Amino acid sequence: MLVSWFLAHQSSGSRRPLPGALGLAPTRAQGHTEDMGMSIPQYLGQMDIRKGVVGLATGAGFIYLLYKAIKAGIKCQPPLCTASPICIARECAGPRERALPQEAPAPEASSVGGPKGLAVERERHGRDSGELRRLLNSLEYKQDEYAKSMILHSITRCVYLLEAEASSCTADDISLVGSMLDEEDNSVKIQALNTLKAFSGIRKFRLKIQEHTIKVLELISTIWDSELHVAGLRLLNSLPLPDYVHPQLRRVMPALMEILQSNYILAQVQAIRLLSYLAQKNDLLYDILNCQVHSNFLNLFQSTQPGSLLFEVLVFAERLSEGRNSPHYRAVKWHYNEQSLHEALFGDESRLADRLLALVIHPEEEVQIQACKVIVSLQCSQDVGVRPSSCRPSHSYFNSGENN
Repeated sequence: MLVSWFLAHQSSGSRRPLPGALGLAPTRAQGHTEDMGMSIPQYLGQMDIRKGVVGLATGAGFIYLLYKAIKAGIKCQPPLCTASPICIARECAGPRERALPQEAPAPEASSVGGPKGLAVERERHGRDSGELRRLLNSLEYKQDEYAKSMILHSITRCVYLLEAEASSCTADDISLVGSMLDEEDNSVKIQALNTLKAFSGIRKFRLKIQEHTIKVLELISTIWDSELHVAGLRLLNSLPLPDYVHPQLRRVMPALMEILQSNYILAQVQAIRLLSYLAQKNDLLYDILNCQVHSNFLNLFQSTQPGSLLFEVLVFAERLSEGRNSPHYRAVKWHYNEQSLHEALFGDESRLADRLLALVIHPEEEVQIQACKVIVSLQCSQDVGVRPSSCRPSHSYFNSGENN
């Protein structure tokens, strides 16, 4: 249609531009000396011939450019479907087939009347994209370490995005993912931990995932890798830990305390959350309190620490103090080593009170409130007459009339 309009426009005599407007009028500067001396009718006739040639050339150029544009549009196709996060939720019928772009609907209509597109959209209409099952099946084949890591990463995203498909997985699928914890490459272990963490949000898989608890504890206590610590501890914090793993927890307690005293905030927060949970277990409280810590342990209570870490550390201190106050714990005279967590927090030489008083005016309100809770808990410890440790008598810094 555009070509027809253009040719019609060019053939219209009423719209023909003057020769000068096209730059066709000969001048001496252009060297057209052959035109000099011609009569006016001869000159005008030659101009019509030249103008027709230019018009045809211009029309042909326009048609060629239009052809190039249409050809480029036909050749333009979506990128190949890959294992990248963008392609995970898209429709991918085969390993080398192309993904459907979000902007363009598929030509095939779904059974519910909507076009095929994102896997999450199909799941919303009650259809299974099959993407998660394809990824799990591919994990069974012999893959290199990088491929396994990428497949596990994709499975993790699918579990979060495709709830119905994730719920239809089986215990064998959990075992398959758990077997990746035995791989030599740490990146594969980390991705497997993340995948198990994603599956732990589905209640029916929690008991099966618990079977890997001892292996996870072994990993975080024998491999010094901050990302692995974060992934493993996040998984443990998402599960109810059964009593049969308590012996293993006692063995890894020093490693948990070392992670807490490291300089990696994400790992520290996850470690302190796990320790706070374990501090509520009567049979593990003494193992935590008697665990050896660095001489600068109270630096964790400095106001310069991130608010998220400070809050978790204060929660941990409160639970330890409450545990010491319990009748079950006070019924026994416990012995602590001089470099134990108990002596760092509650011993005669502890400067915990100074740190707590400084945190009462912390800029973050939740830190202020939690610091006050610890102060009240320590005062209650003095009031109920907690037995002192065998190292040296403990006392409260918050007694009325005392200046320390």
